Amino acid sequence: MATKSDKAAGNPEALAKFTGSLVRRAQQRHVAVWLSEVSAEITSVQYAALEILLEKPGINQRQLGDDLDVDRSTIADLVARMVRNGLVRRSDDPLDKRSYVLFLTAAGKKQLAILRPRVEEVEHILTARLNVSERLELRRLLLALLPPLE
Repeated sequence: MATKSDKAAGNPEALAKFTGSLVRRAQQRHVAVWLSEVSAEITSVQYAALEILLEKPGINQRQLGDDLDVDRSTIADLVARMVRNGLVRRSDDPLDKRSYVLFLTAAGKKQLAILRPRVEEVEHILTARLNVSERLELRRLLLALLPPLE
């Protein structure tokens, strides 16, 4: 026999009162739309890294990880994959020999230009039922959930 909590767990309305559940479901939708509209090879985190490296060429791997809000092992794997795929060039940091500085390659810039309109389409699909002020409010509220940047 199902308990009251079992019934609530299977009821989306019961879960709608939990921010974490809604954020998780929104993230799942984002991943599904990303895969169908953008790429199965380049993740949204890799795309964000390409955008950051276009804006901040020559930042070190630690700074990129901080900007993406990922840990050291994750950023090391992400950068290694992007270097292997020819999107990013890694050089010794002239200020800290224990670190690398990162630059987009020509292929990385080309990939970014190809992906940008697709990423904009993901944004459109995800926010299609919102008006402009609701979209801005959603971004403001999501940013408020995140810890402040250091």
